[in-house]
Amino acid sequence: MTPRLKERYLTEIAPRLREQFKFKNVMEAPKLEKIVVNMGVGDATQDQRMLENALAELSIIAGQKGCIRKARRSISNFKLRAGAQIGCMVTLRGDRMYEFMDRLFNIAIPRVRDFRGISPRGFDKFGNFTLGLREQTIFPEINIDKVTKVRGMNVTFVIKNSRSSDESRELLRQLGMPFSN
Repeated sequence: MTPRLKERYLTEIAPRLREQFKFKNVMEAPKLEKIVVNMGVGDATQDQRMLENALAELSIIAGQKGCIRKARRSISNFKLRAGAQIGCMVTLRGDRMYEFMDRLFNIAIPRVRDFRGISPRGFDKFGNFTLGLREQTIFPEINIDKVTKVRGMNVTFVIKNSRSSDESRELLRQLGMPFSN
């Protein structure tokens, strides 16, 4: 069974983007390639259980097992050594990516307190969009009673075939991302 957003992209959104931006080829339309969810765990240098809890929560949220990330270099001010485990991430592609995006846009983000829309300033020069979330408890899969510490996370939408941030913004807007005006 194909996810709802994937089917909508193929039947409605891609033809509309081709028409709006006057693409000559079908393959020129911007397309979502992957979603990367990253959670930093700075406390993991003192307590390894914090990293394990964060990895378990991230795996529940994404529906896929995450991997542990290590520090690339030492920073003495943060008491950080190269090779220390300091975060976790998961890369979503295909059907899982569209299902996660659907849950994020329609269930999780509206649960944010005093939500007035997502700032459209998170685009980089390649057309990718990064969204910062302040807490993992906005996802209904997470049991609030079992959360040891509230952590934030970054969600990056990697968009393929995007020549500008305008094309990427329009793709995400039509997929259902609630941008603020």
